Order: sequence, then structure tokens, then C-alpha cells
Amino acid sequence: MISKMTGAVSCGWIQLDEKAIIQPTSSPELLIDPKPLMECRPIHILLVEDEPSLRDNVTIALESEAMLVSWAATGADADRLISAEKFDLVLLDVGLPDTSGFDLCREWRARRIELPILFLTARASEVDRIVGLEIGGDDYLVKPFSLRELVARIRAALRRVPKTLAVVGHDQVLKSAEGLMVDEIKMCILFDGEELELTRYEFRLMRLFLTNPGRVFSRGQLMDQVWEEPDCSLERTVDAHIKQLRAKLRDRGQPEDSIRTHRGLGYSFDPHS
Repeated sequence: MISKMTGAVSCGWIQLDEKAIIQPTSSPELLIDPKPLMECRPIHILLVEDEPSLRDNVTIALESEAMLVSWAATGADADRLISAEKFDLVLLDVGLPDTSGFDLCREWRARRIELPILFLTARASEVDRIVGLEIGGDDYLVKPFSLRELVARIRAALRRVPKTLAVVGHDQVLKSAEGLMVDEIKMCILFDGEELELTRYEFRLMRLFLTNPGRVFSRGQLMDQVWEEPDCSLERTVDAHIKQLRAKLRDRGQPEDSIRTHRGLGYSFDPHS
């Protein structure tokens, strides 16, 4: 079910790319100069929760922030929705009637569904929180919780999303280099039509490079754009992933130096190296 958005508050909208608007006219001399118009869309949340009262309260709170809410009461329904629609974030109950929210998260991450996932659960133990974060969750909120805190955590999670995730829709396939593609439907990198076997962070790195060819990224910028908790990782982690990525590209016939090292600056991707 999709709950209709009841407001249009700017804080609940995501900014998309600019488009030029030209007023139609039959007279060339009366042609109005194109002006950029910033197009926006509402933040779309998938709420997976089987408790009706909590589901209704959360929906009302998010709609009051001008967010669009779709909800599912089971893991099966949530899986169908996430495969069919475009979402910005998932609120996922751990105790669903047909599956565990943890298992559903594992499955989505295995399919490279990279949306931020915020767990909602009555399990307050440290072990459960650690498990939820280690399997790919982005945050963990214990019931009962403040709706204001929930909204704040959603906004914080969305701020951490790499910009390439926010700009590129999940229904698009972007070709950014000869032989290499980003398939945003299957969340994978294709080389000559075949999927590259990449880890989660290798995929994110490669997508960032392909959508920004030639741009030099510092290690810190790569950490901020790709890693979920950059403050908890070392910059040398970037070097290790770059090394692995180069090896996999070399095995497929790509020049190893297509990912270039800029001493003292960082890395860039040049498919024509």
C-alpha cells in the first residue's frame, strides 16, 4: 500500500538535476531565454512493519514532514515493492510474520540493494544491535521510540548516502566508459555485457569512478562517498580496495592504470589510459 503525501514542505524533498525550460513560441525573436529549473521529488520511504498502530503513527509522522510512505506488513510484500519501485530509505522491522528483518537485509545486500536500512525492533541487546549493523544495516532504533528521533535518524542516514546513489535512479543503466556499464537495476558493474564479481565497496568505488571519469578523488573523499562509517575506517582501506579493483579489471583486459594514482592527491579513473 502507498500512503499519499499530505504536505509539500521543502525539507521532505530531494533535489534532482537542473532542466532548461523554454517557453514555446512561433516567433524566434520572442523566444525567452532558457532558465534553469531545479526539479524536486519527495523522499520515498519503504516502511516494513506488521503492527498497525505503529505503522499508522510512523506514516503520519513522516507525511507531516512531506515524505512519501509505502508500507508492507510482510517480508514478501516488502521484497516485491523494493523490486518494483524507487525508494530512498527502508524502515525495517526485525520481527516480521514471515521472515526476520535481519534475513531480509542480508538478502537485499547480497543482491546489492544499497538503500539505507534503519531497523525498528523491540530487541535492545547490544548483540542484536551489532548484528544488525554488521549485516548491512545503517541504523538501529529500539521500540518504543520517539517519532521526532526517528525523523532525525532518517535525515542523518540520507545525508550519509553517496551522492551517486541519490542522483542515479534505480531504473537506469548508465554507460560511462567503453565496455564498462553501471547497471542500476541489478546494482552491478558490467564489462562487455558480463557482470564483474565485485564486493560491495568495490562496486561503490567503481560506480563512483564511472560516473565521474577523470575526476581526482582524495582518499578522504572516497571514504565519505563510499564507506558507510568513514570515521571508523582507515584511509589505507581505500588503497587495499583499489588494488583489488585494479586486479579484477586487469583480468578482464582493462588497462591496470585506468585507475590512476595521483601522488599526494588521490585516485581518478581514465578508461582510455
